[in-house]
Amino acid sequence: MRAVTFAVFILVAGFGASLFVAQEQYATAGKSDSGYTDAASATRRSQTGATVKASGSWSSKAAGTYLDGRLTWWMSWPVAARDHDTFCISCHTALPYALGRPALRAALEEPAPSPNERQLLDNVTKRVRMWKEVEPYYPDEKRGVPKTAESRGTESIINALILASYDAPAGKLSPDTRLALDNMWGEQLKSGDARGAWSWLEFGNPPWEGGSQYYGATLAAIAVGRAPGGYGSSPEVQEGMQLLREYLVRKRESQVLIDRVMLLWASTKVPGLLTAEQQKAVIEEALSKQQADGGFSLSAFVGEWKRKDGTPLETRSDGYATGLVTFALRQAGLTPGQPQVKRALAWLALNQEKKDGRWLAYSLNKQRDLTSDTGRFMSDAATAYAVLALERAE
Repeated sequence: MRAVTFAVFILVAGFGASLFVAQEQYATAGKSDSGYTDAASATRRSQTGATVKASGSWSSKAAGTYLDGRLTWWMSWPVAARDHDTFCISCHTALPYALGRPALRAALEEPAPSPNERQLLDNVTKRVRMWKEVEPYYPDEKRGVPKTAESRGTESIINALILASYDAPAGKLSPDTRLALDNMWGEQLKSGDARGAWSWLEFGNPPWEGGSQYYGATLAAIAVGRAPGGYGSSPEVQEGMQLLREYLVRKRESQVLIDRVMLLWASTKVPGLLTAEQQKAVIEEALSKQQADGGFSLSAFVGEWKRKDGTPLETRSDGYATGLVTFALRQAGLTPGQPQVKRALAWLALNQEKKDGRWLAYSLNKQRDLTSDTGRFMSDAATAYAVLALERAE
């Protein structure tokens, strides 16, 4: 299972001076021949004309090379292969790639989607068009009930989100994206305690495949909100949207903080998910988790979760939490000059791995070798969200 520019939702006045400072816009940052942004010499100029210097550097070229390399590996990995010559769109590698890789296009002077993006889109489109023919990612016959329903619900949301995100810049909903959204609504649960949500893959592996149904519903909301042409306001989707809103509101308070951060992001795309005061509360709680170095640790956002192998959760700042939280805060209207956002962006700029271009992140489920392919899964997502936070958090 595999996520792009997003329009910024402007928070209403009243969020409090503690969250906002003078609005600052990034000036164009100089880049060295290596492709690294020299943020030490780059300036960010506020509306008042004040100049703020940043520290650290990061390379869009290295980030793109890492993301491309990881998707190439994923698409060729036998474990990811599915029927009809397709592959699974993973939540850890392929979906973040689809969301984050387009943000590098301007910096890398690419006029169109990269070859890997094109291959991923072709794969998604093929499965959308063959929805009734392709086998679920994990059929009941091979993995037990209810894996077919979980697979269909999960994939339908991811397909819709990816295609809607690629349609958004052109402002026109393609027939394939509309079909993907139709497939998604067809999988929505209409009864029971989870009505309004979707069946979601459960393997006991958070943050994406373990108690992650709410996370999946936030992705569905983002998909609808990203779909261009006023899709979210169209009459034919209002019944499903109402069920989705009711679910997200009904289950909000029982969610761990990282999923409420996802809800914050979704609330910038779809009205009625959070009030202004509720947005403020999520923002303040997220900011309260910022570490002394300016980053965030995912361990502070997942409640009392314990690893399966009994090892302690990694408490160091990581690229996944720092990238995703910073991106969501930017979506919610916080500026690059807001002091805590500024510190988080500085952490990201300083903590890209020079040897391979990724940002490190750590498994919630077991201690992993970060040099192994599976040990890189969290870093795949971290790198995509770090790029979004740094490059295209509009």
